[in-house]
Amino acid sequence: MAARMVMVCVLGTLLCQVWSSAELHHNEEELHPRTLYPWRNQGKGVVRVKRDWIIPPIRVLENSKQVPEDLVQIKSDKIFTGEVIYKLEGPGVDQEPKNLFEIDDKTGVIRSKRPLDREKYDTFTLKAFALSPSGERLENPTTIEIVVLDQNDNRPAFTQSQFFGTVSEFSVPGTSVMSVSATDADDPKTENAYLSYSIIGQESIPANAVTKTMFGINNQTGAIYTRDVGLDREVVKSFRLKLQIADMGGMGLTNEGVAIIHVSDINNHAPQFSPTSYSMIAVENRKDYEIGRVNVTDRDDQGTKNWEAKYFITNDPDGRFAVSTDPATNQGVLTVVKPLDFEAQDEYTLILTVENVSPLSNKAPNLPVSTATVAVTVVNENEAPHFREDPINIVVPESVDPGTVLKNNIAFDPDNSDLRYEISRDPESWLDIDRDTGDISARRAFNMRSPHVRNNIYNAVVKVTDADGMSSTASVVITLKETNDFPPQLFPLSGSVCKGAGRKSSGLVVTAVDEDLPPQAAPFTFATHYDMSPNWTVIQVNDTHAVLQPLVELEAGDYTVTVMVSDSGSPVLSSYAQVNITVCLCDSFGDCQSVTGAILGSSVGISFIFLIIIMASVALLLLLLLLAVAVTTCRRRHHIKKGTGLLVGESEDDIRDNVFNYDEQGGGEEDENAFNVDLLWNPHDAPSTPGSYYPGYPGVPRGKQPLRKDAPHNLPSPIYPRRPPADPTDIEDYINDGLEAADNDPNVPPYDTALIYDYEGEGSLAGSLSSIASGSSDGDQDYDYLNDWGPRFQKLANMYDPR
Repeated sequence: MAARMVMVCVLGTLLCQVWSSAELHHNEEELHPRTLYPWRNQGKGVVRVKRDWIIPPIRVLENSKQVPEDLVQIKSDKIFTGEVIYKLEGPGVDQEPKNLFEIDDKTGVIRSKRPLDREKYDTFTLKAFALSPSGERLENPTTIEIVVLDQNDNRPAFTQSQFFGTVSEFSVPGTSVMSVSATDADDPKTENAYLSYSIIGQESIPANAVTKTMFGINNQTGAIYTRDVGLDREVVKSFRLKLQIADMGGMGLTNEGVAIIHVSDINNHAPQFSPTSYSMIAVENRKDYEIGRVNVTDRDDQGTKNWEAKYFITNDPDGRFAVSTDPATNQGVLTVVKPLDFEAQDEYTLILTVENVSPLSNKAPNLPVSTATVAVTVVNENEAPHFREDPINIVVPESVDPGTVLKNNIAFDPDNSDLRYEISRDPESWLDIDRDTGDISARRAFNMRSPHVRNNIYNAVVKVTDADGMSSTASVVITLKETNDFPPQLFPLSGSVCKGAGRKSSGLVVTAVDEDLPPQAAPFTFATHYDMSPNWTVIQVNDTHAVLQPLVELEAGDYTVTVMVSDSGSPVLSSYAQVNITVCLCDSFGDCQSVTGAILGSSVGISFIFLIIIMASVALLLLLLLLAVAVTTCRRRHHIKKGTGLLVGESEDDIRDNVFNYDEQGGGEEDENAFNVDLLWNPHDAPSTPGSYYPGYPGVPRGKQPLRKDAPHNLPSPIYPRRPPADPTDIEDYINDGLEAADNDPNVPPYDTALIYDYEGEGSLAGSLSSIASGSSDGDQDYDYLNDWGPRFQKLANMYDPR
């Protein structure tokens, strides 16, 4: 059989040599320089078409040693009529790469000057010209194409110095592992670039772990695959394959490469506890700390999920323990996650199981799950007392009685030790705590308006300590419930109502202010006292506002309306208030008019002409008044110069214009608001408020004044002296008449300075407020009459109220 194979190989070799010799002889004949006549139709390959040259490609073998080598000769028919010069242009001649070809300008022979490299330039396209000695073109240029033929002058090469692949252990034969690749710079259309792959060597790591051939390769594609069974990662880690690549279908030039194949792990080994029993100690009342570790072994690849273990506790229903995995050592770390109680249980027996993160492969041995037993002994220690709740929640009304117990039995000690209690924080000092029992009680009533109460919640802190000094603290959260402590107060207490505006549009809007918080405040209820205010009614607008309206058409003037306002608390609290209302004629904006405006705005119609007449009359009266003043001034100056009269002075002005009131402790004549002279009114002679009347125009309000209850009001005013005396000697009589009229006028406040100091407490209805001038003590006197003096004396009445 071997002899036959040798004969076949020898015959194949002889046939290849004969074929190669014949092809070489054919190429030599084809490449032999020929003379080309482009303008003659020789019937083969050269045809004259519109005087253009058509020349077939000229083939030149690369790496030729016969240089310079004649390639072809061209001639023009013009040589029979004159001299012809040949020129050649293009890549390889006068363009890069230069100096590869040349042409004999006399004979037209084209030569190669240097060996050609097909891997750099596989074709050249040149232009040939036929010129006259003067440089004139005799023929159109012709194109000459030179094709470089390939030789097997390049070895194939792998694309990488080393190839890496992975195959799973226990893979079946035929499993694809990886692919390798190679390249050849020769012409891919020839046998020179036809490649063939092969494996020429195999090494196992560790060495000699596997001796049989485990891998094969596809000689055309370079795909590597498994050929045999027995890949076990626990036995062999990887393989090193020596590869070969050859061109000409494996008969030509060769090169070598390396492929490294790693055997990857599968989870074919379950983790096992080693040892299977452990003893550990845990301290009671502690949590989140490690008490011990358990160990396992696993033959799978370390650091992978096939090796990483997961631990479980099978008999811990309360979840007091937990076990986790140390990623570096794969140990199971056992921790206490809930505090243990030595008094309740002093020992625990835990059963642990283990498995891998990745599921176990079906190729693993069928073994039971590994388990371990852990005995945990609990160590006793002194425990701090515990509050039964933290925070301690208390809900209590703000007006709780002092001494009321708010919370009891708030703490206990696991070791049954004696406890003592104290308050650590109580910013308002509202709480007391029994030192022995821990009962929390109210020291005094709470106040919702304290700055330490936010959102109805007051916070405090209590502390409990056992006999060994162990202590605990807890927050006390007291939720205060609003109680109805304050009655609502009506507001405003004065205002005006337009006369004749109609009941629907006329009225005084009132509201109420309550110091309590909801739900002990709004909505408010408003009502009038019929016996005291029969001509008025109150209409509820919403939960917080109402409108006071007259029931009948009232005359312009001042009225006092008694209104009761009640809140919605439990119990309901009410208060009475007297509202001073001025009924007046109003302008279009709803404001009270002046005297002139009231007259002009009355129901009496005044024509435009009559209005002009009135204005002219007023102007005439003003002119006459100015004349009278001028005459009086002249007379006064005459008498003063004579030195007669009550007041003598050298000033030419009226002496009354220079009298200023400086006893008001103000800023002099430029200070018009030094103090409120209302405080100096004689309660007996004070005018009725909030309105007073102009003399001569009864019923027309002059302004809004506070209503007084200590003197009758709505009385007619006396007649004041209207004209000043013409003679200064009558000034004393003029002042005395005005003083007497002011003393008897109940409707005018004491703006006159002389009237103020004429009073000085004389004739006071209150009498003396001091017990110095009395034979009895303050306790023997009755001050109830102070309540009838009005709101300005209400504070004083409260001070002397025996209640």
